[in-house]
Amino acid sequence: MSIRRSILVILPATVALASCSSIADLPTERLGAATLTLANGVPAGTAQLVASGNDLSLAIAVTGLEPGPKGFHLHAIGQCKAPDFKSAGGHLNPLGRAHGSLSPDGKHVGDLPNLMIGQGGGGSLTIDLEGERDDLLGWLFDADGTAIVIHAGPDDYRTDPSGAAGPRVACGVLVRS
Repeated sequence: MSIRRSILVILPATVALASCSSIADLPTERLGAATLTLANGVPAGTAQLVASGNDLSLAIAVTGLEPGPKGFHLHAIGQCKAPDFKSAGGHLNPLGRAHGSLSPDGKHVGDLPNLMIGQGGGGSLTIDLEGERDDLLGWLFDADGTAIVIHAGPDDYRTDPSGAAGPRVACGVLVRS
């Protein structure tokens, strides 16, 4: 296994562990994972869905992207057909809400915070998913699955339905562990 590939495999777990404040906060279950790729098929990173009791978290680590904030979402269909990844459909939105954390009516389940990509082209983030564990697992692992998509630009947290984050530059299908 190459050093770069080893880093892509280990980094999400390290990120998830580093964000925990005590041993009691460590995830106890790995529920799913995704390998993200760029439109040209080059690996771009990994994401891990982990749980600690009823709380679900998503840890992502990526590389090979342009620096700056990137919109990062859960999309409703578990397909990542290059080059545009439109096969992933729109944001995961089983509750029929408007887009964005700045929306007065709440946000899509698939709306996530922007992922900051550093000057070297890499970035990582661990976030807690909002909702009940059983509901989230049902939505994430439904019949058509879920994709994790990174966009070329930042999400503005308000433009419905997409956040005006621009083209899709990386995608991975979330697979249940």
